Amino acid sequence: NQMYQRFHIPGRQRYRPRDGAVEGDYSQAAFYLVADALGSRVSVTGLDSNSAQGDRAILDILSRMGCRMDGGAVLPPKRLTATHIDGSQCPDIVPIAALAACLCHGETKITGAARLRIKECDRLAATAQELSKLGARIEETPDGFLIQGVERLAGGATVWSHGDHRIAMMLAVAATVCQEPIYLEDYPCVRKSYPGFFRDFTALGGKADEWTMG
Repeated sequence: NQMYQRFHIPGRQRYRPRDGAVEGDYSQAAFYLVADALGSRVSVTGLDSNSAQGDRAILDILSRMGCRMDGGAVLPPKRLTATHIDGSQCPDIVPIAALAACLCHGETKITGAARLRIKECDRLAATAQELSKLGARIEETPDGFLIQGVERLAGGATVWSHGDHRIAMMLAVAATVCQEPIYLEDYPCVRKSYPGFFRDFTALGGKADEWTMG
């Protein structure tokens, strides 16, 4: 936008304190919005439906899957419907959107997400590898995924966060729709963006027990 290529800021100004509210973070809220869409009863507060945040796209994605929004709660259909997802402007929510797609009826194609290969890990490879362990039918492509929806995930497997906070949180939400418990390795990486994730996860009814293996 030509309007925002140059700014003129006068000097010798002073800051003045004021009260303000910081809107909720769609990047983190997306995990709970998808959990709600997949059958958990979660309501997220503090989100601005007119936000300029790129990850607000999760609302549009869930809407195209058949969900309706009621305030901060998601009202899912009987079965989510597959859709096309362009991850180019919302890469951080691609792993959790892929989880939702795994439970949709039909084929979902996710494109435009090649940059996920240079995040904390290769998130395309990690998402496909770990969800496949749980029973998802997800194929990695150069810039996204091709996903054939299944009715449920089996679970009963050991999965790895790849040391990536967003993969760890996505897998925690995946556990809520698995028939058997999962074992998540390297979960403390959530500290990077959401240190209280598992505290909130269990407060909302999720079940998570810490084990020391070895």
